Amino acid sequence: MSDDNTANSDGDEDGGLEARLAEGESYEPPQSFVEQANVNDPAIYDEFEENWPGCWERAADLVSWSQEYDTVLEADDAPFYRWFTGGELNASYNCLDRHVEDGRKNQAAIKWEGELGETRTYTYGDLLNEVEAFAAGLRDLGVEEDDVVTLYMPMIPELPIAMLACARLGAPHSVVFGGFSADALATRMNAADSEYLVTCDGYYRRGDALNHKEKADKGLRGVDHDVQTVVVDRLGDELQHFLGAMAHDYDELVAAHEGESVEPVARDAEDMLFLMYTSGTTGQPKGVKHTTGGYLSYAAWTSHAVLDIKPEDTYWCAADIGWITGHSYIVYGPLALGTTTVMYEGTPDYPEKDRLWELIEKNRVDIFYTAPTAIRAFMKWGKQYPEGHDLSSLRLLGTVGEPINPRAWQWYYDTIGGGECPVVDTWWQTETGGMMITTLPGIGEMKPGAAGPPLPGVDARIVDAAGNDVDPGNAGYLTVQKPWPGMLRTLYNNDDRFLNEYWREYSDEDADDWVYFPEDGAKVDEDGYITILGRVDDVINVSGHRLGTMEIESAIVGVEGVAEAAVVGGDHDVKGKAVYAYVILEDGQEPTDGMYDRIISGVEDGIGPIARPEDVIFTPELPKTRSGKIMRRLLEDIASGNELGNTSTLRNPEIVDEIAEQVKESN
Repeated sequence: MSDDNTANSDGDEDGGLEARLAEGESYEPPQSFVEQANVNDPAIYDEFEENWPGCWERAADLVSWSQEYDTVLEADDAPFYRWFTGGELNASYNCLDRHVEDGRKNQAAIKWEGELGETRTYTYGDLLNEVEAFAAGLRDLGVEEDDVVTLYMPMIPELPIAMLACARLGAPHSVVFGGFSADALATRMNAADSEYLVTCDGYYRRGDALNHKEKADKGLRGVDHDVQTVVVDRLGDELQHFLGAMAHDYDELVAAHEGESVEPVARDAEDMLFLMYTSGTTGQPKGVKHTTGGYLSYAAWTSHAVLDIKPEDTYWCAADIGWITGHSYIVYGPLALGTTTVMYEGTPDYPEKDRLWELIEKNRVDIFYTAPTAIRAFMKWGKQYPEGHDLSSLRLLGTVGEPINPRAWQWYYDTIGGGECPVVDTWWQTETGGMMITTLPGIGEMKPGAAGPPLPGVDARIVDAAGNDVDPGNAGYLTVQKPWPGMLRTLYNNDDRFLNEYWREYSDEDADDWVYFPEDGAKVDEDGYITILGRVDDVINVSGHRLGTMEIESAIVGVEGVAEAAVVGGDHDVKGKAVYAYVILEDGQEPTDGMYDRIISGVEDGIGPIARPEDVIFTPELPKTRSGKIMRRLLEDIASGNELGNTSTLRNPEIVDEIAEQVKESN
């Protein structure tokens, strides 16, 4: 990693990735929350530091082992670390059987809410029965231990059922997000050499029935080996579909094996639980390998300590299981702790903009975990929607996926939590397996805009390009200096890429260990609270000055009346690159000259004249992928007047032409 990719850590006035977020007030958790919190003793930070790595036995104690482990951590072959070696366990057993054995077979495990208003509830007993039946069916099709099974489905209960059935057999699963293209499916199946696919006929989106099998079939034509396929019938009479010679109906397969018992296969702690493919900056997607013992322990520990999950809770993570958030905090973490986890098939604003608040009220949700992107949309729609529902059941709120700016944090805390729910702003990645930086809600005060300190046992530091700690308030690279149980073990069939993309080794006498680089810029304050500034490659070079897009966006969203902003660099004859801001206003706000000027002033006051946008483009929407990520590449093309690239992966492709036409008319 070079100096070109981050801010000057000496706090230069040009800014770089230096965050100039206004210092807001901090908030203490309510005493009533602290008293009932799973973790509420501040001494835990010192205990974990003094007893590292033995401290992670506390995470391992949250799961059941069929064979006790011998060693917490083996680091002889760093950075190919090994956790809980000698131990054996099964993730499906930990998420199902042990709760049934404890007399909780009639407790709800999954509450599923369909987009059209239909519901399904699976008790732990129900879920165990269906997982065993489907595992028996998969075994009948030839699935054996260590076979990779690809799952390509939307948010329907059969997805976690299939995950747990695979885990029961010792067959790693590879979930491909349902919104990905046929080519993406084929690429991932070929990379994993996966000979089994579980998919569905279709699903609903905004009330429309979408044909998913057609996309899956197209993807299968690009797979270079034979594949056995299982198809879930989600749409019934809405969509007729036909099974080929190597395809099987899910319901028929489960019915044929109903009542069968499948003993959970004992897996070594270091055996692979699942693959998750994540996009790389270059080249093919990376197959992140997570293992059974360390990952499951870490998912359970962070669910327990950060999300404060208890078995009696109704908990809702409003993510998609196609992403790591859904793996860790819809399926494995909550079910390992024996709670009730909510799944929702649809979108937040269908059929009305109060859909999520309606579901929280209906299910008396205790804990709600969502993305800042969604929170900014809620702000834009207006507080009348949540205010129309009783949200008093909520005890804890969380955010995940990207940094949350202070104003959105404040809105979430006040409007959704009523000023009574702690907010955990969590930083982590697909590769980390679970949360790494956040407050512990029963201990730490909250600072809007700052994720918080590293979790106990996590050694996260902000360093300069030479690996030296930066002073508080200055920007640098976020690093993790010690291994942790939930970490990826390698990239599937590509150890060299694993080393090259994630790890650095310092050779001086004081630092000879491997250090993990997530490639995020960050700063740390005097209290050890870390503010994530965004990817270190998300910078714009304006007249030789390097500006971080996240800090400019934060300054714009800090302007009253602004709901969301995306900043990109566009070609400029004089400056080389100039700043272009695409802005969504809150409902009721108009794109007036006065608003334009306030945005410009907000950037100049918050960062400096060097960051002044060349233009501010008001738009009702931003181009986003189906996972909610802003497609900044297209905005860059618009700003530079380039031919627009592929828009097929967007959930709202029509907005790209609208924005381009608006920019064209304004020039």
